[in-house]
Amino acid sequence: MDKQLRQRVSLKNPVHFLALGFGSGLIPLMPGTFGSLAAMPLLIPFLFMPGYALFIAAVLASVAGIYLCGKTAVDMQVHDHGSIVWDEVAGILLTFMWVPLSVSTLLVGFVLFRVFDILKPWPIGPIDKHLSGGLGIMLDDIIAGLMACACLHGLLWLTGTA
Repeated sequence: MDKQLRQRVSLKNPVHFLALGFGSGLIPLMPGTFGSLAAMPLLIPFLFMPGYALFIAAVLASVAGIYLCGKTAVDMQVHDHGSIVWDEVAGILLTFMWVPLSVSTLLVGFVLFRVFDILKPWPIGPIDKHLSGGLGIMLDDIIAGLMACACLHGLLWLTGTA
């Protein structure tokens, strides 16, 4: 991120801090992947909660992300800058809804989400290209998270571990 753009955001601003994935989006190489990695520890408390708790958290993160990402993009004066990674945080939470969390499901789910987020198959790609603002920043990753979740459940069903 260039110096002029860096001056428009601050990790001291709670909206920017969250939108930048707790600062992980500022890593210059693969910020989306690092934003997704930063979200993984957020799953730990859900090991001890009922399945619907992660659903509620994922929905709240997605809805809040529309504001967080939109406001940060306006402050940066750049639509969907790579350092804005709250959409990846929400996408990761969506990926693991009602999934038994283990090392293997976390690894497979992470890879599935990143594949959908990077390759942007239909309908993710058109949404990413044609929708703007906070909703546009969030919606492609929300759909990527839901697609990864569906695939992960399918894999668990196919392997008999569901």
